Amino acid sequence: MRHIAIVGSGPAGYYTAEAAVKKWGEDALIDVYDKLPVPFGLIRTGVAPDHQSIKAVSRRYEKTAIGDTVRFAGNVTVGEDITVEELTSLYDAVVLATGAPRDRQLDIDGAGSRNVIGSAAFVGWYNGHPEFAQLDPDLSGKHAVVVGMGNVALDVARILSKSQHEFAGSDIVAHALEALRESNIETISILGRRGPHQIMMTPKELGELLHLDRASPHVDNADLPPMEDDAFLEPGVRKSVTLLRDFAAIPENIHGEKPIAIEFDFFANPKTIVSEGGKVAGVEVERTKVEAGRAVGTGETYSVPADLVVTCIGYRTSPLKGVPFDERAGCFANDEGRILPGLYCVGWAKRGPSGTIGTNRPDGYSVIDIVDQDIGGASRKRGREGFDELAQTRGLEIVTFRDWQKIEEAEIAAARKGAPREKFVDIDSMIAARGA
Repeated sequence: MRHIAIVGSGPAGYYTAEAAVKKWGEDALIDVYDKLPVPFGLIRTGVAPDHQSIKAVSRRYEKTAIGDTVRFAGNVTVGEDITVEELTSLYDAVVLATGAPRDRQLDIDGAGSRNVIGSAAFVGWYNGHPEFAQLDPDLSGKHAVVVGMGNVALDVARILSKSQHEFAGSDIVAHALEALRESNIETISILGRRGPHQIMMTPKELGELLHLDRASPHVDNADLPPMEDDAFLEPGVRKSVTLLRDFAAIPENIHGEKPIAIEFDFFANPKTIVSEGGKVAGVEVERTKVEAGRAVGTGETYSVPADLVVTCIGYRTSPLKGVPFDERAGCFANDEGRILPGLYCVGWAKRGPSGTIGTNRPDGYSVIDIVDQDIGGASRKRGREGFDELAQTRGLEIVTFRDWQKIEEAEIAAARKGAPREKFVDIDSMIAARGA
């Protein structure tokens, strides 16, 4: 029998568990740990609440989670409740699938001003992550600035601009829905250091901006490169740039029919956050040009008004004691997933925050192939049995997958009309609900 521990129950974790089941069948016991009492990681707390079709991938993970050899152990914080060193002493292989839950910092003057918020926190707020549910962003001003040119920036802009009825069918949490109802935001500026040909936004997400009830996307024709240059782009990027050209062609009278403007500001590098009384009031921006794919400052500066700034510039993995960390890449130092003997990583914890949910599947299968090469057959380690003894002596309150199903039933029962669920946003409520 092989004993495998996977730390993190998001896509990378469950694809790895799926691969382990297919590789070894009943010859392995796999324990999936998560610091939250609820599984699925960014599927629950990162994917936009109005993208329910993407969240549906969790049904695939359920098939793995309810198998005889896989156990979910929620409400266990690795690094606090149990160390990585203790896990590696109990299990033949420990796979870190912890993702990249920390914001990459915007390292400019004024970034600590009130109402300057990282996307991990802001997205966690409207998705009901217990760490960010009390964020309470101030939406009383007219101007929001979103820094970044990826899909997370689009998610933030879209959520800020939607009307209440456009959230029908979503699982946005009640406190965020109420705050957005009272929002006074009229302009959302999306700042990107480079130009349209360098955006990371995908066509589907960009296209959604054309169908918003209250908001209209704005692109300055002067920012668009010659159309013939689009021919050299990868097909997906070309589709995205075509949509930007469509935005630029929207007549002013159509813009005038919608009260919220989503303005794409390309070649714009934030240099300073301007604050008044400690709260953000604007962003000083340097105009850039692109040389060899890189943004180069021109020395020309201008100001963008801002009552709220959300930075969407990337994520970093949280370091763990005793685990080598690559500060530059923002993930664990590894060689094709190997960190140390018996210790591995997968997904964003391995490669940094890149790729789609599906990118984690080949990652999970690859790391299990490596583990299989390294550990061979039967083990003398205690695995699950050893952990359960340790958990009992430490008084850990483990949440099982069956417990999670009870929590989910309670969330579904509490849903507002048309919504799939109303999430619990604090850990005590989650744990209490498993007894319902």
